[in-house]
Amino acid sequence: MKVKELAKELNISYKKLLAKTSELKIKVKSSEDSLTSQEAKKVKSSFAKKKKKVPVKKKVARKKVSAKVKVAKKKVVGVKKKKAPTTRRKKITKRAVAKEKPSTLPSVSPAVEVVKPVEKKIPKKAIPVVEEVKKEEKVVPEVAKKIEEEKVTLPPTKVIKIDETITVSEMASKMEVKVSELIKKLMTQGILVTINQRLGIDTATLVAGEFGFGIEVVPLYGEELLEEEKEDESLLQPRPPIVTIMGHVDHGKTSLLDAIRESKIIAKESGGITQHIGAYHVSVDKGDIVFLDTPGHEAFTAMRARGAQVTDIIVLVVAADEGAKPQTVEAIDHARAAGVPILVAVNKIDLPNANVEKVKQELSQYDLVSEDWGGKTIFVEVSAKEKIGLDNLLEMILLEAEMLELKANPNKKARGTIIEARLDKQRGLVATVLLQSGTLEVSDPFISGFSAGKVRAMFNDRGKKVKSIGPSMPAEVLGFSSLPQAGDKFYTLDSERAAREISEIRQKTRREEILSRSRRITLEDLHEQIASGKLKELKIIIKADVQGSVEALCDSLQKLSTQEITLNIVHRGVGGINESDVMLSAASNAIIIGFNVRPGPSAEELAEKERVDIHIYRVIYEVVEETKKAMEGLLEPEFKEIPLGRAEVKRIFRIPRVGTVAGCSVAKGKISRQSNVRLLRDNVIIYEGKISSLRRFKDDVREVDAGFECGIGLENFNDIKENDIMEAFTLEKIARKL
Repeated sequence: MKVKELAKELNISYKKLLAKTSELKIKVKSSEDSLTSQEAKKVKSSFAKKKKKVPVKKKVARKKVSAKVKVAKKKVVGVKKKKAPTTRRKKITKRAVAKEKPSTLPSVSPAVEVVKPVEKKIPKKAIPVVEEVKKEEKVVPEVAKKIEEEKVTLPPTKVIKIDETITVSEMASKMEVKVSELIKKLMTQGILVTINQRLGIDTATLVAGEFGFGIEVVPLYGEELLEEEKEDESLLQPRPPIVTIMGHVDHGKTSLLDAIRESKIIAKESGGITQHIGAYHVSVDKGDIVFLDTPGHEAFTAMRARGAQVTDIIVLVVAADEGAKPQTVEAIDHARAAGVPILVAVNKIDLPNANVEKVKQELSQYDLVSEDWGGKTIFVEVSAKEKIGLDNLLEMILLEAEMLELKANPNKKARGTIIEARLDKQRGLVATVLLQSGTLEVSDPFISGFSAGKVRAMFNDRGKKVKSIGPSMPAEVLGFSSLPQAGDKFYTLDSERAAREISEIRQKTRREEILSRSRRITLEDLHEQIASGKLKELKIIIKADVQGSVEALCDSLQKLSTQEITLNIVHRGVGGINESDVMLSAASNAIIIGFNVRPGPSAEELAEKERVDIHIYRVIYEVVEETKKAMEGLLEPEFKEIPLGRAEVKRIFRIPRVGTVAGCSVAKGKISRQSNVRLLRDNVIIYEGKISSLRRFKDDVREVDAGFECGIGLENFNDIKENDIMEAFTLEKIARKL
């Protein structure tokens, strides 16, 4: 808004307005200059205050005077002219009004004095004067009420809409303030930003409040399409329960599922240990059940946690011969955190050393009390090997699901979760999707994490091609543009274009986050690290068969980092080891670790040529142990001092061109020519170094034992005195452990 426009609106001259802006320290020079909305509001409020405060006093003062003047009018001629000076003043401040009250009355006093005898004769006429003044005083609360109404009717705080990607320049534009002012305000809050830097929601809310604006956070463009709509309960239909099998390693989780499905999934896994999450559908007489088989190895903690996020019931498998183990407790914690009911399957009851009661006792410490003991937890005794109690287990799972009343709407857009993702040689990018609501069909456009695409084909857990899947059903989906992360949400949309746009915005946001977090090393930091020599680094490249294994490997290896040695994962990925990985390893001096993958022939030749180390593993225990040893090799060894002997200086001999030689008597142990020596004087260390010469009589000797005398010369040191003590010792290197 221009100055002249605001002056016109306030019904004042622009010169008066310019004077007021200079008082308020607003930088404008002419009537053509512009004011921001904040500056205009500030000027208006300053004029509003004057209008509200002044009239109250002014009116009361004028009326009081006029009331007395009215008496004078009736009795004295000529007093009419004396009233004018009291009412023609343009501005009356609080102080001026206070001073005028006594001064205005004396101005009328000559006239009143002339009428004094008349007033005495007619005292009744004084009463109307008092009433008239009182009536006029009643104006004050009315004026105050008007002021309050004006305050209430002031425009409310403006609300601006922002999203997670708003920048400093966009924020300034929305608030109609100068970018420089916004940056200054942020600097006063201790936040240094540039004009194109992205602001967080918290920072944006804080700075908007400083300028008198409210914030409304809106989803990113297209993200509102992914918001969950409120379900109509009449459209909900029963769905199969999603059951997660958890427990300690080698307690028989996969064997139990194998026995239920009557298939040999276990044969696909390395060493009989499940290496990544599998989702499997099982049909029984009383209904359908979907099982998630999570790895029991402690390195796959994150994967097991993801399995618990999508599950309805948890079957905790505990071996009857071993009882509760660390990962059993870990599984209980994950289930409790997810708020999922637990059903305990006591496996391996066919073994001779099985003790079911011991298992119940140990689990009761974690508030899993059996129904037999008066608790609420269902315990089922099973044997995966002998197929004992399987029907009872399935019956209990369906009973628990019936109590939970699991329902979903199949007639809507599909919503699900990525259970696993991998790169297949023949089919390309493949992800296991577990649907939670809606129906997924071939050709449906979708978005998952940073990846968008269109469903090209779907396969069930048996490897058969399917055209559609409903709620609680797992399937392998083809058609991803990039490899999604396990645990990402899966949504279907109306068009592939909308999915692509959301994906691009998410990728842009992610890049900005990474750039804002990246810490650039300064020359001072680099100098300190080089000078101290304490910070060492082991660089590795990780390639695995599936995404879940990559994440688990990274989590396990990064825990090995210490203050002195850090493990830097240069690159991680899914698929075989290729030439690009070898070249990256050669450039960054990194080791390549392959988990269930191998390098191609060309990559092997290049690795041999570039002398790049490639290590192939199939079990995660080996990866962690080998990497730990490699990191220990980079640590500086510790030195342990081993004392050899002690000698006392009896006499000093000064020999030209040789220096000072100490005539010593070996009191304890032995003095060796190759050992280190320490010279003590009154138990204070004077010198520490090497022996330059060791003689017995005129012969050079390698060592002198206790009880014998010898001559000892020290390297570059001659300040030896009688009665000094020499201690001989060696330093032994000890390899450090992480």
